[in-house]
Amino acid sequence: MRAEARVDLAAIEANTRRLKELAGDAAVMGVVKADGYGHGLVPSARAALVGGATWLGVALLEEALALRAAGITEPLLAWLFTPGEDLAPVVQAGIDVGVYSLAELRRTEQAAAQTGVTARVHLKADTGLSRGGATADDWPDLVEAAGRAQAGGQIDVVGVWSHFANADGGADHPVNAAQIDRFAEAVQISEPLRPQVRHLANSAATLTAPHTRYDLVRPGISLYGLCPVGDPADFGLRPAMTLMATVALTKRVPAGSGLSYGHAYFTDRATTLALVPMGYADGVDRGAGNTCDVVLGDARRRISGRVCMDQFVVDVGDDDVQAGDELVLFGPGEHGAPTAREWADALGTIDYEVVTRVGPRVPRTYRRGDT
Repeated sequence: MRAEARVDLAAIEANTRRLKELAGDAAVMGVVKADGYGHGLVPSARAALVGGATWLGVALLEEALALRAAGITEPLLAWLFTPGEDLAPVVQAGIDVGVYSLAELRRTEQAAAQTGVTARVHLKADTGLSRGGATADDWPDLVEAAGRAQAGGQIDVVGVWSHFANADGGADHPVNAAQIDRFAEAVQISEPLRPQVRHLANSAATLTAPHTRYDLVRPGISLYGLCPVGDPADFGLRPAMTLMATVALTKRVPAGSGLSYGHAYFTDRATTLALVPMGYADGVDRGAGNTCDVVLGDARRRISGRVCMDQFVVDVGDDDVQAGDELVLFGPGEHGAPTAREWADALGTIDYEVVTRVGPRVPRTYRRGDT
């Protein structure tokens, strides 16, 4: 293949099992939004379920509907929609909906009336992230209105939840400590609704803050073996994606040759160049040029010059590299290859972005372990 993102489903399954162990008595919601963080929506969801997740979580309604269309029937929460989106198909499909406001609650009630199906909702409290969710001032009114709708049979308040702003800073971080207290207050106010699950912990909190796990945890990035709070191996996690490409062309050039756009790299000797048919249209950050390493010909090498839309160049010196050879951009870190975390550190970003930006032109292939 020109390019390939190899996804180890056994790693996702094993990571989920490990997270389930860490979660103790709490259930696990495997978060598979953003096409399974770039790993593939449906395959990632199925692997998480095999590994012990009993819930799935996504951001968008269309993601949830795609999981239902694939035959996945487990409890499923979608938490982000706009006023123009039709909630009726979601309610009809038994998909739980995140509700942040009185307006969203009314829309959910209307979808329930339209379909004749009781809508399953999770009321979200804004405890300090200041994104979605009801503020402390609005929370009592939202809970009261939800109670009336639940008594009338329009909705079932399945869950009460919130989201950390800085969970990777540790549970004792002042922002997190304040959020934990605010969530406890929100839960207490919601007790008359008798929600089935209360959930706050994301990946970082699942790994490091047992007192935040409540009834359900929502690991996302850690399902895929990436870790927001240290080395994945320290928590028994293994990265699931290996991003690869095939060398399209090699050629010799003289010393002093400028490479790629802008000649941001010059050869200091006669050398061999390898042309790699991947670029920023495939999710290889333009800033990776002269910054990020790859493995080619059993050696780690730096991308030479600017990354283009569809290709980049690697200076391989006098080594025997040929067209058709495989190259690893990042993976689990074996055989000297970089990890997604290393790429993220070099680019000044997070590994979430490195894996989710891998574009649709890159086929995902699935395997289990080394098979």
